[in-house]
Amino acid sequence: MFEIKDILSKYKTIAMIGVSKDPKKTSTIVMKYMQKYGFKVIPVNPRAKGEKILGEEVYEKITDIKEPVEIVDVFRPSEEVYGIAEDTVKIGAKVLWLQLGIRDEEAKRLMDKNNIDYVENKCTKMEYQKFFLKKRQAFPVLSD
Repeated sequence: MFEIKDILSKYKTIAMIGVSKDPKKTSTIVMKYMQKYGFKVIPVNPRAKGEKILGEEVYEKITDIKEPVEIVDVFRPSEEVYGIAEDTVKIGAKVLWLQLGIRDEEAKRLMDKNNIDYVENKCTKMEYQKFFLKKRQAFPVLSD
């Protein structure tokens, strides 16, 4: 059984699906935060493909990313997760991470079958704060 702290210690490349160009959106706040703490975050958003979000090129889907991805972090509705899970297997990622409120039992089974860690209903930013900064602050706040 894996520990979330281990995931966030070991893996530093995140493909973030559903990142918005709007700096006030939760996904963009989380991306900026994770970048601040040393993670390489690759934004995935078909509507912003080829543009830049927070200095990183945006991809249409995770299978378009040329470099190895360790964590696939999902800000999309639960009904879209299984297709993302299939792509997670294809690219050889180590973790499928579903943000708050997102779950998919079929995706979980697919991850188990392929020996990929599965995290559901948790925020990468909040978990990072909890384990490494010993904080539990209100979600949208970005300050130290």
